[in-house]
Amino acid sequence: MSEPVIKTENLTKFYADFEAVHELNIEIQEGVLFGFIGPNGAGKTTTIRMLCGLLKPTGGRAIVEGVDVTKNPREVKKTVGYLPDFFGTYDRMRVWEYLDFFGAAYRIPRRTRRDMIEKALDLTGSAYMRDLFVGSLSKGMRQRVGIAKTLVHDPAVLFLDEPTSGLDPMARIEIRELLRKLKSLGKTVLISSHILPELANVCDEVAIIEKARLLACGPIEKILEEISQTRQVQIEFLDRAREAEELIKSLPEASSVKLVMNVVQFEYQGDDANAAQLLKRLVNEGYPVAWMRQVEADLEDVFIRVTGHGAEAAKAETAQ
Repeated sequence: MSEPVIKTENLTKFYADFEAVHELNIEIQEGVLFGFIGPNGAGKTTTIRMLCGLLKPTGGRAIVEGVDVTKNPREVKKTVGYLPDFFGTYDRMRVWEYLDFFGAAYRIPRRTRRDMIEKALDLTGSAYMRDLFVGSLSKGMRQRVGIAKTLVHDPAVLFLDEPTSGLDPMARIEIRELLRKLKSLGKTVLISSHILPELANVCDEVAIIEKARLLACGPIEKILEEISQTRQVQIEFLDRAREAEELIKSLPEASSVKLVMNVVQFEYQGDDANAAQLLKRLVNEGYPVAWMRQVEADLEDVFIRVTGHGAEAAKAETAQ
């Protein structure tokens, strides 16, 4: 495997006596769309600012695109793009002027700047806004222009801090589609969020952070394998569902059994062979099984199991 594009080694940050990030160790390969997940105040923004060279770590180190950020923070700024949760805009500038300002700040030559601006506008679906004043844009439109600003110098690595925060559902869908475009271009993207469904369908890997500490890191399926030996199973019955529920409750490999309408849901520790035997037994004993399936765990399930939060707490985070 090649060297990771982003790597941290015991990366730590204190504000006086408060530890914002505790000995963080992550590795992100080229072209990966990486979700950085945690509640507000978990340490996500502090981590991103350290990776961008905007904040000096208290301990440990970080390497981005082969540059040791702790030793050479100026150099790393040339190869990364950073979109903070809240970013300043110049409302009396037209969109192309706003992007041109940042292109000049990155010292892109005037003769090539216009082409790079047009590419950034096209990629983010913002070309129709080029002559609009920034102050006239909606929240969703500003967010796309903000991402265009982040892309104007064609960085290999992008750090997007809560890019969907405060957006309406349609704007969130558009941002997710944009993330997929960036991945298809080979960009390495770290995107932070406390809204779990936002990342579930777009990220290759995730890291879950809470109270400054990394709790889990990797593909969602791998994390689930590491933290749980059970699977969630549902069986629907045409009849005798209550009797089937009692039978399944008697199985030592089944737990958390409950009946919802005609569907019995439960946690199952058995393997595929055991599941096949269970289905055979139910049929042989005359239970009219309509279907049986394993429920795929989603990002919310992973978060709940890793952090130990109850379902109500997770839903409260998701609703924000």
